[in-house]
Amino acid sequence: MARRYFSYRTLDDLRSDARRLGLTLPLLENRDEIRRWLARPVMIAGPARSWKVGNSVAIHPMEGCDGNPDGTPGELTFRRYRRFGESGAKLIWFEACAVVAEGRANPRQLWMHRTSAPLLKSLLEACRQAHEKRFGSLEGFITVLQLTHSGRYAVPKPWVAYHHPLLDRWPVVSSVFARERPAAPEVASDGYLEALEDQFAEAAARARDIGFDGVDLKMTHGYLLSELLSARHRPGAYGGTLEGRARFALRTLEKIQQRAGKDFLLAVRLGVYDGVPHCLKEGQGEGAPREFPRPYTFGFGVREDNPLQMDLSEPLQLVGWLRRAGVSLLNVSMGIPYVNPHISRPYEKPNEGVYETPEHPLLGVARHFEAQSSLQKAYPELAVVGAGYSWLQHFLIHAAAANLKLGRIKLVGLGRAALAYPWLVRDALEKGELNPLQTCKTLSFCTYLMRSKNHPLGQFPTGCPPFDKNPYGRIIKEARHAARKN
Repeated sequence: MARRYFSYRTLDDLRSDARRLGLTLPLLENRDEIRRWLARPVMIAGPARSWKVGNSVAIHPMEGCDGNPDGTPGELTFRRYRRFGESGAKLIWFEACAVVAEGRANPRQLWMHRTSAPLLKSLLEACRQAHEKRFGSLEGFITVLQLTHSGRYAVPKPWVAYHHPLLDRWPVVSSVFARERPAAPEVASDGYLEALEDQFAEAAARARDIGFDGVDLKMTHGYLLSELLSARHRPGAYGGTLEGRARFALRTLEKIQQRAGKDFLLAVRLGVYDGVPHCLKEGQGEGAPREFPRPYTFGFGVREDNPLQMDLSEPLQLVGWLRRAGVSLLNVSMGIPYVNPHISRPYEKPNEGVYETPEHPLLGVARHFEAQSSLQKAYPELAVVGAGYSWLQHFLIHAAAANLKLGRIKLVGLGRAALAYPWLVRDALEKGELNPLQTCKTLSFCTYLMRSKNHPLGQFPTGCPPFDKNPYGRIIKEARHAARKN
């Protein structure tokens, strides 16, 4: 039986457990103070102009896997973004949108191209209209579109930055120990990457044309732009030194500015710590690192002598280069959800078939907070968005307000929590407290749906079945039935 970690009735219970784990967890108690800090406007300073975000809360880019095969948004996509617009958050970070057909992580992922752009514009307008109808104004309402190439996790063909000794053999975590080495994926050539830079720039220009305030390069979670950052063993212009590994991102940002202008908001969601792939301990439910080579030179933000620990020296240097290249908004993440999901999103209960967390989830939350704070301290002029809050359930706003007050971040990002509790931000701003019966319990139902492929379109849509039963209660039943059948 899985261990239960979140059993806190009071903030003092949470503080006590943090102390037991050797952690310092900042928490604000006063409701008025919580409301004041969450409601604080934030200025994002770009190279040619600034943007005012109406409060300090963002909705993270979360893929719903509910688009159409041609890359356009579907009915459930519109539903989610109307709800995000009504949430009360003033920064809406639209989910990963592929820039080329072969860069999609699933057959229903959004894809920016000439014929999909009008419907993506309609999606943006629906989100804005929902916000304006609920709050009476669009003042301070900022929208960013995340652009991506899924690389190793693209379907049907994986594209990799280099051959990774663990990920080539075990691309995903599984309850079944892999005995056979799968066929090696294809390494994206320098020519392919150079052409891809132009595809990102074209997608960014389209995003500006249809009304987005800015775009984000997705450089996290093991996708192509993320994997390039650890490509020490890749020959040629896009590997080797950090300068080479950062080349794609920096050249792409330059090309985006040439196409979309320097007054277009540039953002990056950056994975600052890859960790190492994990698997089930044989005969047990708990996760453990796969055997890895030493020194470990196949991850970004990891110590070579002990990759189970962070080393932020390269991420800090990279962020300085990104800042000089025009990036003014940084969303900090970590881990590779396919192989070490406890790092990316600390959870109470794993997705079915995945390992139990090998560490107390509060350690994962604190790791997120530590990394974000280090980057914000190093670049105080940068608008840093923090992550890792969902596991704290109804206490997440106490930690969020405290991190804002201490200057550890400029904005708080909410992911799974916003799927479970769409009006969370409104309750936080109006009441200074959350309903414990509504907050995300990090039970991984959304992840289960995201990993469910036995659907006529090749992918089930994802959402929160426990708290958004209509439609996702029915959808998860269909996904489980399809899994049993196959």
